[in-house]
Amino acid sequence: MNRNDVDWAGYWPASPTPFTKDGALDESALRELMELYVSNGVHGVLLNGSTGEWFSQSPEERRRVAEVGIEAVAGRVPVIIGVTAYTAAEASALARHAEGAGASGALATPPPYIHPSRREILEFYKRVSESADLPFMAYNWPRGVSVDMAAAPGLMSAIADLPQVAAIKDSTGDWNAMVATVEEVSHRVRVFGSFVHRKGLAVLLGLGGDGAIDGGGVGAPFAVPFFEAVEAGDADLARFWIEKYQAISGRLIHPDYSGVFASPISQLKAAMSLLDQPGGHVREPLLPVEDPAVIGKIADILREAGLHVPAGRGQEVGAAA
Repeated sequence: MNRNDVDWAGYWPASPTPFTKDGALDESALRELMELYVSNGVHGVLLNGSTGEWFSQSPEERRRVAEVGIEAVAGRVPVIIGVTAYTAAEASALARHAEGAGASGALATPPPYIHPSRREILEFYKRVSESADLPFMAYNWPRGVSVDMAAAPGLMSAIADLPQVAAIKDSTGDWNAMVATVEEVSHRVRVFGSFVHRKGLAVLLGLGGDGAIDGGGVGAPFAVPFFEAVEAGDADLARFWIEKYQAISGRLIHPDYSGVFASPISQLKAAMSLLDQPGGHVREPLLPVEDPAVIGKIADILREAGLHVPAGRGQEVGAAA
């Protein structure tokens, strides 16, 4: 399998998983969120990634999120299911379920917490990617797993050579390492990375790369037309949308992918609530953003970027939190 076996490109939200205030999975809100994404013109959706709070879900809940999301999207855009787990056996079981549920592909980081070696990472990906007949996306997420695959010479290339791997999502905080990944493997597999800025545009137009997957989709009104402008070769229009997107992303997320005001998922769900989007509540161990001053700052950023937050909405969210 290689990059030509899939049509994965453009802007994909890493969907949050909506929970009710008491922590239950909110299936109705999840369905509404999938409709919102499709109506925003996104080019694909990732479920049960880091933003989806897979770490606080039971295996049964993870399967249900996959089923509900895939059914709601109904084939209108690709849906990839995150299957990250501590063992290849658990991740493989989730990948096989995703295949049966009709997913377009599966994605996983290396096993979290244990700091696997290069050899262990490659073996993990070999076993998980071959466990189902799905295109597979390897996910480099140093902030979450404390291992930067882009820093290991030749590892990305070895992963790209695995038979089922069709894409790599490289979310290293090291910009030069991400560009090296593009140079090394983008002629063989799809590469998703941090591209929605001026340096990223230069890489897309000059070296390669295919898309971006970021948390939540708040920036979809700007990131979707950015990638469509890139596809059309319209660099001036792409730069216009970069400025719009960075007015949100650049003020809410640090270059290392940490949140400016709170945990990234908590501040994302606060932003979605301000925009009346069905993101739901976070689940422990995450905590909601409740400080009215912080909520007001997030509301100001959204408004200044041109998104509609009704007057007084920040105060209402703060009071309800």
